[in-house]
Amino acid sequence: YDGKSDLHVGITNSNGVVYNYNEEGIHRAETGWEQCISIPLVQPDMFGLLQQWDKLLEEFSEGEAWLPHRYEEHDHNCYTYALAFINSVLATQGKRQMSKREFTEKFVIPQTKQASKYITLHQELTANDFYIVPLPDQEKQC
Repeated sequence: YDGKSDLHVGITNSNGVVYNYNEEGIHRAETGWEQCISIPLVQPDMFGLLQQWDKLLEEFSEGEAWLPHRYEEHDHNCYTYALAFINSVLATQGKRQMSKREFTEKFVIPQTKQASKYITLHQELTANDFYIVPLPDQEKQC
């Protein structure tokens, strides 16, 4: 990633299938997201929500709001889809919904900053003919 293009956003179900929205509508992808940044949204102790997650995601994704003709690059896109789903889950829990700015600052920016550091380090190492060698296992050192 060069930092100049837009990122695509999706939400996973409990089996790792990524639900995402674009000009063709809702997609359910089992592959193609191997180099994504994963942002955990549900804490492991939220067992009740984890049990409902797949059903909520599927029902939400079938809504008319996510039909292909409703897609708009800047105002009704993959990010809108993901945030709207998150806010629908918060609403079912009786919690306050998040604005786009709040969600970006709280969840997205910290993860992308960390990923950017790793990407920059990797680019510098490969550009300057360095390579990384794994350290020997502890057992081999003894």
